[in-house]
Amino acid sequence: MPEVAELGAPSPAALGAGYEVVARFRPFALVAPGFAAVADAPVTGGGLHLAEAGPPAPFAAVEVAVPAGARTAAAGLATADGDHLVVRWEAGSSRVTLELRLAGRTRVLRRRRVSTDGGFTLGFALCENQATALVDRGSGWRPVLTERKRVAAELDLRREDTLAGLRYAWSVDAAAPGSATAGLFGMAGLRDPHLVQHADGTAYQRDGRVFLTWTCAGLGFFQQAHWSVWSLDPADPTDLRLESQLFTRRDGLVLGDHAGQLVRVGDRWLVATSSWGDFAPGRIHVRHTETDADLLSGVHLLETERTPLPTAHGSWDPALTRVDGRWQVAYVESPSQDPFDFHPALASTDRDRWTDGLTPVFAAADLRQCEGPVLVTAGGTTWLLASDRDAAAFPVFDLAGRRAGRLDAPYPTNIPHPQLLPDPAGGWWLLTFDGTGFAPRVMRYGGHGDVVVMHSA
Repeated sequence: MPEVAELGAPSPAALGAGYEVVARFRPFALVAPGFAAVADAPVTGGGLHLAEAGPPAPFAAVEVAVPAGARTAAAGLATADGDHLVVRWEAGSSRVTLELRLAGRTRVLRRRRVSTDGGFTLGFALCENQATALVDRGSGWRPVLTERKRVAAELDLRREDTLAGLRYAWSVDAAAPGSATAGLFGMAGLRDPHLVQHADGTAYQRDGRVFLTWTCAGLGFFQQAHWSVWSLDPADPTDLRLESQLFTRRDGLVLGDHAGQLVRVGDRWLVATSSWGDFAPGRIHVRHTETDADLLSGVHLLETERTPLPTAHGSWDPALTRVDGRWQVAYVESPSQDPFDFHPALASTDRDRWTDGLTPVFAAADLRQCEGPVLVTAGGTTWLLASDRDAAAFPVFDLAGRRAGRLDAPYPTNIPHPQLLPDPAGGWWLLTFDGTGFAPRVMRYGGHGDVVVMHSA
């Protein structure tokens, strides 16, 4: 694949200049807003209560309001015959445990002492095969323990036959009633914004709102994240609303593949995503499918196939736009994921299907930590934008691979993707994220980031 030319003229004026941060905030929810299967259900008695429903994907959460004076509480997932994965709290020992019961055998996988004077909320979150116990004493959720390896060694919650038997479960043993809310897991932060668009690159709108896909940061590493669709007011990007959650069904598993794009062609959606849901070095790649389902609402399990990109290396972060009768397909090309080495690349085709006949155009192979390619059309020209951590900048390329410069914008932490969106009042919004993690001392890397909104001068 040809490499890019040397740095040329400054960034095109049509992409704006002098960007400034105008807002920073962090969407966070255990139970995803709008996706609760049970909401504020009263709880009495100490036995484990089972909901009628269970999660369609291994991304689930249960929140139990525990009244002052309670003796025990539990939250998690269980089967009708008594198998379960739950977090338990006991007042007598001031201890929270992660408990797994299979085939009549109960094991405590993790335990930790926790001070919970007075009433509090006990939380259970499952992200892929990682289970986490959290406590909220009125100042926000705090994780107290988490475990993946021991859970995955006993059962694989990504398997649909395993998921099918599980239901949301909870208990409270107290004189006063508690309450429970349960449903699909929400997010510990957002990252990887990508415009939902028509083939020509214009934003897809419905009822005056623009849509973007975001990766919902999970409680854990790449495999614990998943993909979602949000809408916003194009005049106020802080007005974000979760609309749908997208998962992938492949290889007999339900996975949280993410970091991709939705493109509308006719009455169908073109879907491109990255195989982060079962990430391992040497296996990461781009996947795709088409569907006439309404991906902008509800919950979807997408059956995808590997995309035939013209590279022998790992790949992720696909972006596609049709320009002058040709599909332009940007992606990250990664010769190594241990250690990580990656750069933006571009392929194109004149076929009707964007996955057919792709030929390489260029690769910025001199870059080592550059991802998040976004295709943006401004002033009649389509540009490829990316995010270069080493240079702490957003480089801009033309579709021949020439470097046109960089966005005049602050560069947050991590590798923030530069999604541009026209402001109806003039200029551009730049929607991105940073590397602020959620409780990194307990959860380690992966639970990022804050949403960062910038505007051009």
